[in-house]
Order: sequence, then C-alpha cells, then structure tokens
Amino acid sequence: MRFSSLLLLLLLASAPATRGKSLPDNSVDDPGIIRRADWGARQPKGPLAPLAVEPPPYVIVHHAASDTCTSRAICQARLRSFQDYHMNTKKWSDIGYNFLVGEDGNVYEGRGWGKAGAHAKTYNDKSIGICVIGNYENRSPNSAATEAVKSLISHGVSLGKINKAYSLIGHRQASPTSCPGNKLYQLVQTWPNWVKSP
Repeated sequence: MRFSSLLLLLLLASAPATRGKSLPDNSVDDPGIIRRADWGARQPKGPLAPLAVEPPPYVIVHHAASDTCTSRAICQARLRSFQDYHMNTKKWSDIGYNFLVGEDGNVYEGRGWGKAGAHAKTYNDKSIGICVIGNYENRSPNSAATEAVKSLISHGVSLGKINKAYSLIGHRQASPTSCPGNKLYQLVQTWPNWVKSP
C-alpha cells in the first residue's frame, strides 16, 4: 500500500504541468504537424502579417507543380527549396503557404495558423493556403496526402483557426493559373465545403 502510494506521487510529480496553460496563437501542437524547426526552415525576413479575418472563411488548395515526395527527408528538402525560392527569387518574407502536405502523409508547417500567406493574391489575408507537394495535372495525389489535407482542415476547424462554414476552393478559382492541377482540382471538387463560385 505504502509503495503504491509513493509510486503514484512520483508519477504525478513527474507529469508535465500543462493544465491551465494557454498555447500561443500560432501553435501547431497537433502531433501530425511537422514544425518549421523540424524541417529546417529559415527565419522569416521580418514579422508576418496576421490574417485580416479570423477565423478565415477560405481554404485554398494548391499543388507545388514539382516532383513529389514520399519520405520525410525528401519532403523536408523540397520545403527548404520552396522557401529559398520564395524568399530569394520572389522576395517574399517567407514560404508562401500556411501548410504543405507530402505524399509521405505528413503535414508541414509553413507560415502556420493566423498568418496571411503569399499564395493567392486577393485571398492571402482571409484564407489558409495548403500546398500538396507534387504535380497533379495528370495524376491524383495518393490517399496519404489527401487524408492529411482533410485531417488538417478538420483540425483547423476544431481549433477555431478555420471558420466552421469555410469555403474550399482550388487556387485556379482565385487566380488565373492551372494550379492545383487538373486531377487534384477534380478531387477537391468532391470534398466537403467546396464551392463553385467563391
């Protein structure tokens, strides 16, 4: 009896004290999201603008129009390359998307929640931009990637980081582009909350 009481006290004392602590606004504490530091992101060039509308009423799906990635190591290398291109060539403050998803089934933090993106000009400050790594003009992303996108959206809604009545659109609905590729766009049109006219 005395031993079990002592063991219980030790277990309680060693448990992390998280009750009552609030998470920062840009927290991505979901275990399925790979944080910026974990994929080797550079620091933004300066402060990132907050969203003008919170929670944002739009989720915009993109494709990277790049080679795909099916392992965490390759996906992380792709993200670093995208970030370098966005910051060095396009002269943006950071990677343009809020989140990116690989065919490895992982979600990678870009700008994260609550930050305006650089992914769909007139929607940047009122949307969450999710980019699926790969080129989906002639083929669909695998189920690991599509389920990860859907899970991320659901997670954002449950956190209050995406409006419960959000409108889902493909990038081509917001800008003159072929993004997110014909096959991914066909798929997006079958998902909950897709709207024909944003």
